[in-house]
Amino acid sequence: FTTTFSQLPDPAIEDQGKDYIRPVLNKYAAVCVRCPGYGTRTNTVILIDSEGWVTFTERNMIDVDLNQWKTSTYEFKLHT
Repeated sequence: FTTTFSQLPDPAIEDQGKDYIRPVLNKYAAVCVRCPGYGTRTNTVILIDSEGWVTFTERNMIDVDLNQWKTSTYEFKLHT
């Protein structure tokens, strides 16, 4: 008994809907989105150096106010 699996993603359907989805991705996959009723409320940056030290910084919008943000930064070393 032999099972054959097709290649994923299927090239025959890979491009379906691309004319619809590309503009959506371009608009909402930005670093910072600003649209009426929708937008970026959190930004996260994770930096890891060659020694395993991590700097995790997150910025959160307070009460959906574009002028109020809280930034938190955490630093730690990865366990090996």
